[in-house]
Amino acid sequence: MRLLERMRKDWFMIGIVLAIAGAKLEPSIGVNGGPLKPEITVSYIAVATIFFNSGLSLKTEELTSALVHLKLHLFIQIFTLAFFPATIWLFLQLLSITPINEWLLKGLQTVGCMPPPVSSAVILTKAVGGNEAAAIFNSAFGSFLVSKHGLTCLLLLLC
Repeated sequence: MRLLERMRKDWFMIGIVLAIAGAKLEPSIGVNGGPLKPEITVSYIAVATIFFNSGLSLKTEELTSALVHLKLHLFIQIFTLAFFPATIWLFLQLLSITPINEWLLKGLQTVGCMPPPVSSAVILTKAVGGNEAAAIFNSAFGSFLVSKHGLTCLLLLLC
């Protein structure tokens, strides 16, 4: 009976281990064009599900009150899309004089210019008791700015 109790308690970790083992045994299921269609399920369905679940846990008043905090949103967008990439660029200038592979540095530059993943921003904000409504808005707005207006390409050119 103890094993069953332990499995109920750690069901999520067991699921992660099983998913990794399944991916190791049959990787073709998760490739682009495979049966799981990750180019659709991960890009659209997973992100929509995260926003939907986060939205269900918020009251309408919380979400509408979060929208009026313009200074907060401006700060978050400037920090995420300007300050952080600039800081990474300075850090990469220091690393460029070391023997680190130049492709690794280019990869760090690319990642440094991307907005944080939607799921991480919302889940981590919720975990620490932060302003979840503001996190949802800024994640969605930042992703919209980057994906719809090519802001990432601009940032990469500036870096």
